[in-house]
This record gives sequence, C-alpha cells and structure tokens, in this order.
Amino acid sequence: MAVQLSVGDTPINLTQVLKLAGWVLNGGEAKALIAKGMVRVNGEIEYRKRRKMIKGDEVRLEDGPWLRLV
Repeated sequence: MAVQLSVGDTPINLTQVLKLAGWVLNGGEAKALIAKGMVRVNGEIEYRKRRKMIKGDEVRLEDGPWLRLV
C-alpha cells in the first residue's frame, strides 16, 4: 500500500518530493538516487531531477517504498 504525501496544488520538483518523504536528507542525495536510475515515477525510471510532480503521481524507490501524491 502506498503512503500518501500531500503536496498541495502547486507542482514541485522530484527532488523535493524525495526530501519531503524523508527518503533522503538533502538535494544531493536525491540527485544521486535519480542519476543512478533508482527512482520510478508512474512506473517509469526517471532521470530528470527537476521533473514537475503533481497530485496523482506515484514515486517508487528501487526495491523500496513508494508513495502517491495527494
């Protein structure tokens, strides 16, 4: 079951989502995970650090937790 993360109505960057979820401590860690192809957005590997995320998007770490933006 996915954890729900409230992000409001304004799109936010994927790196911000990873920080808000508590999966990384800072932007550098988030960028490293993304660059290694360890983050999936809506089922697809995502390499764009500044990917705009909106309500309904799902984010999953490779072999790890996942969440849905609400």
